[in-house]
Amino acid sequence: MTTFPRLAAFALLAGLVAGCSSGGWGDYVAAGENQQPAKPLTVEQLSAKVGCKPKMQVEATELRTGYCKTEDGEFFVNTFANEKLKDEWMDRAPEYNPHLVGPRWTVLGPLKVLEAVKERLNGDLHLMDHRVSPTPK
Repeated sequence: MTTFPRLAAFALLAGLVAGCSSGGWGDYVAAGENQQPAKPLTVEQLSAKVGCKPKMQVEATELRTGYCKTEDGEFFVNTFANEKLKDEWMDRAPEYNPHLVGPRWTVLGPLKVLEAVKERLNGDLHLMDHRVSPTPK
């Protein structure tokens, strides 16, 4: 990764940590009759799915960020205390940087890298500003 995207990612994450209040840990539930709260994946668990031992960059209650470098490339794995914090992060995410999104996590990196790890992480690829809906034809 070049210096500018790395600095932009750090500035974005630092701003989120400083600006967000501590929220509760929301739970996801599994489908079915006996719904159980699902435990969210950690930075370490997400990174392991793509063969990486992350170098932790941010360790906060609201946000954890790890840097990964694999054969696929370089990227940042972010986990959030709840969906609201993830949504706030996505509202501030640079719209020119693609990212993968999952339950209470995002992965930020070059498109080529995200396409390479997408299936292993089972995330949704966001290529542009998620706040903009397509114009109806």
